Amino acid sequence: MTNICSNNLSYPFLIAGGITVSIIAFVFTIKFLCELAARVVSFLQNEDPGRRGDRSIYDYVRGNYLDPRSCKVSWDWKEPQEVGQTMSFRVQLFYKNGQPFPAHRPVGLRVNITHIELALDIPVTQEVLQEPESNVVKVAFTVRKAGRYEVAVKLGGLNVAYSPYYKIFQPGTVVPSKTKIAYHFSTLVLTNGQQHTLQIEPRDEYGNPTSNSTSLTDEANYSVRVHSYCSKSVSLNKPQCQVLLRLTLRKTGCFRARISYKDQPLSNGEFDIIVLSENEKACVEKNVSTPGISIYFEAYLYSSGNYTPQRRPSMGEEEDDHDSPVEGQPEKVKKPKKVYCYISPKQLSVKEFYLKIIPWRLFTFRVCPGTKFTYHGPDPVHKYLTLLVDDGIQPPVELSCKDRNIMAATFIRFLHKNIGGSETFQDKVNFFQRELRHIHSKRPRTKTCLKITRHSILDSSLKATRNFSVSDWSKNFEVVFQDEEALDWGGPRREWFELICKTLFDTSNQLFTRFSDNNQGLVHPNAERPSHLRLKMYEFAGRVVGKCLYESALGGAYKQLVRARFTRSFLAQIIGLRMNYKYFETDDQEFYKTKVCFILNNDVSEMDLVFAEEKYSKSGQLEKVVELISGGAQIAVTNENKMHYLNLLAQYRLASQVRDEVEHFLKGLNELVPENLLAIFDENELELLMCGTGDINVQDFKAHAVIVGGSWHFREKVMKWFWAVVSSFTQEELARLLQFTTGSSQLPPGGFNTLCPSFQIIAAPTHSTLPTAHTCFNQLCLPTYDSYEELHKMLKLAISEGSEGFGML
Repeated sequence: MTNICSNNLSYPFLIAGGITVSIIAFVFTIKFLCELAARVVSFLQNEDPGRRGDRSIYDYVRGNYLDPRSCKVSWDWKEPQEVGQTMSFRVQLFYKNGQPFPAHRPVGLRVNITHIELALDIPVTQEVLQEPESNVVKVAFTVRKAGRYEVAVKLGGLNVAYSPYYKIFQPGTVVPSKTKIAYHFSTLVLTNGQQHTLQIEPRDEYGNPTSNSTSLTDEANYSVRVHSYCSKSVSLNKPQCQVLLRLTLRKTGCFRARISYKDQPLSNGEFDIIVLSENEKACVEKNVSTPGISIYFEAYLYSSGNYTPQRRPSMGEEEDDHDSPVEGQPEKVKKPKKVYCYISPKQLSVKEFYLKIIPWRLFTFRVCPGTKFTYHGPDPVHKYLTLLVDDGIQPPVELSCKDRNIMAATFIRFLHKNIGGSETFQDKVNFFQRELRHIHSKRPRTKTCLKITRHSILDSSLKATRNFSVSDWSKNFEVVFQDEEALDWGGPRREWFELICKTLFDTSNQLFTRFSDNNQGLVHPNAERPSHLRLKMYEFAGRVVGKCLYESALGGAYKQLVRARFTRSFLAQIIGLRMNYKYFETDDQEFYKTKVCFILNNDVSEMDLVFAEEKYSKSGQLEKVVELISGGAQIAVTNENKMHYLNLLAQYRLASQVRDEVEHFLKGLNELVPENLLAIFDENELELLMCGTGDINVQDFKAHAVIVGGSWHFREKVMKWFWAVVSSFTQEELARLLQFTTGSSQLPPGGFNTLCPSFQIIAAPTHSTLPTAHTCFNQLCLPTYDSYEELHKMLKLAISEGSEGFGML
């Protein structure tokens, strides 16, 4: 009975045990089949395709095939490693049976190295090492951006061993030429005895922030030199990981300052400081707070070349007072002219009064970063401090003034208010967008519907917005295309902006034109527009551009770019700059090459040129003669006045002929975007603000660039470094390079292939100097360099400093 019971009790356990064994057997079977499938895949994918017909099942059974999981990866460095070094690792290839696999045979090895946060792919090189087994592939690469990288090593699409791997590269040491002062100004206005804090952003050679790796003892490496009149303290602000320099100046006057790291100046570390007394500060504050009242200063004007101011001391020289006179200073040649300098939030005007009652404006300078001040010591006649004013467009003006520091400080305070606290492009963009949002914040951001006909988009858009007020233009447009069933969740609105910009600035509509016939030509208001195109059309175009800028200021999905390539002279007129002949180089290249360059490079005394321009009809008949100045038809152009003639010619051809069109465009634009906000940018920055950078493809660039001349070193080394540098550029930096070389940050439709002439890289006959460019030929003149780092430094300097303001021109 007991046995029976025992057997009955054990029976279900036997059943359960049998099921368990079956499940385990099933699992092992599945695992075996998966292993078998993986081996087959490896067998089929990773062996030499030319030998597949020779392989047999016997090779498979013996494991005589390349197996990704049997391969090994070894690293040639220890973590953490700094950026900028050439790194390498080795991939050892093995058969499934553990025997070395000859790496010289095609194996389909693929290595992808990607910066995880930036999604930046790093180019690699592969080299088979001639070791005893010859089964090792050496992979080399260089990273410039600090951060975490994914290293994926695959054979025939299958990961090797434990791939992907994750490696961290940290920033390098602080490099002074890359380290910057945040919220920088070319002139600081301080009060004596009061502390001022400068925020330093440490960077390594490749622009990576290095403050996270900066030790507290690193503070001692920073130094401030403001002659002998400065007490300084340095601290490291750990929560924000930034270095703060605190200055206290106890003597009034104007000084030249330099901030250094290990005795090397920072990239923007040299600047001027005006130190005011409490009374002078109060005077400046009064001037700035009451701009409606005429603010003027009595001064003396020296003609160009009429007076040589004292030499500014170098930073290594000791001097008791920056503004003290220097013995042996040249005396003036002519008596200086008494003038009055009027300063407003928008401009600095130099006026002379005839008979003490009739004002005559001599010079006008915009209150913008493009107007540069240089400070000098006392003049030899009145012993007043001297100021050189230069905007790069008109001849520099030398002024001496009893209250020079107050006058300069008033100008600078207006400038600070105008551009929001910093002269860097990104800081100005942030200020511009913040102010634009504030201006429109009181207007309702409700939706308004635009019913548009696609085949007549311009006429239907004009009709839809005909009665719109500024408040209506500030609303959120909801676009409905006729006969199309689609709700506007953003797509139709973006499409409308794209289509209306394309239509407005397409030269076939004749609102705008090109100076050249090719599609690379930049668009300019059409001086010969048909009579049926009313000036109201330009107002509408201005409003569309203003709407794009406002939408972009809102950010996110609202961002809209102006799809157009404007001439530099048109952009300059938008921000109030004067014309000069250098704009022909980018805008009307054929005219620049045939006439302007010929006049510049030759004797004009026998050319029979006068200060007048002949205007011909399309049939070639002379219609009229336009005098560039009063009585210009009787005034001959000489070698002495030919620059003045060319500037007047630029004023007429680029501005005067389209004055009405530009004025109506600005009327529409300024309804949405005030003139004073636009004026904080130069013409190159304005294009980047309005049009963005586009999509510049480095592979397209490399495929269609023409290399001219050069030694073996230039072609085989310098050009490889050049393309490596360009591949690391951001879209903004690529746009700056394009702007520097061609005159525009935008490519024509079709990319580099349709540039005319083609983008050319010329081997310059110089060594280790800055690159130069000829925009009328789309030529980049690239000197020879000794290292990748040197080329990177010089190219970045050229496109960032050389493309700002008039420097590019």
